[in-house]
Parts: sequence; structure tokens; C-alpha cells
Amino acid sequence: MEAEDNMNSQFVDVQYTDRTGKTSHLESVYIRGSKIRFLVLPDMLKHAPMFKNMKKSGVQQARGKTAVLRAQALAQAKKR
Repeated sequence: MEAEDNMNSQFVDVQYTDRTGKTSHLESVYIRGSKIRFLVLPDMLKHAPMFKNMKKSGVQQARGKTAVLRAQALAQAKKR
């Protein structure tokens, strides 16, 4: 239903399967983005206009620890 930049996501009409294989139906679920390990998206999103616009403008967003380390390395390189 909704997703934020930090991957906090709200889902509706969810089918949940636990480790034993038992399935449950949930009306709505909110999941904190930092708890998401794997997410499968439909193939049709490959051709979404939003992603085409990002490719044209050359926008490349890095997030998380890797982005912080890369920014720190760039800042140190500029000081030298």
C-alpha cells in the first residue's frame, strides 16, 4: 500500500507463512524498513517511468553504512 524512502512499508491483505508452514491472513501489516531482509518486486517495475527518469538524470543514491564510509573517504581525499 505504501513505502517510505527508508523502506518502512505498509501492506494490506497479507498472507503470512510461519516457519512451520502454517499460513495466516492479515488485514494490514506495518514493517520497519531496517527489518526487511529480502523483497521481491514484480518484473513490470523494470519499465516504470520513475526508474527511467533516474537513469536519464544520472542519479545514483547510495544508502547505509557503505554510503557513509564512501562519503568519509571522499572528504579525507579532498583534504589532502
